[in-house]
Amino acid sequence: MFGLTFDKLVIIGVIAAFLIGPERLPLYTANLAQLVKRGRSMANGAKGRFTEELGEDAQDLDWKKLDPRQYDPRRIVSEALDPRDPS
Repeated sequence: MFGLTFDKLVIIGVIAAFLIGPERLPLYTANLAQLVKRGRSMANGAKGRFTEELGEDAQDLDWKKLDPRQYDPRRIVSEALDPRDPS
């Protein structure tokens, strides 16, 4: 997740606690929790609608084939120019 490790998140939390202050920290924490809940709800709604739209075909999808990160141009060119590959 954007290169954030648990250690970095703890440091960000401590800095935020100092900047926000102990009086407003519970309010901001509650707002963050509501934002995360709304995000999850939107994601689940989109997922549900996607499965509803595709119906039975959604069960058979191979998501790894649809991942755009697999199309690395450097890898594709090196595989195409590799003389050891018989195909």
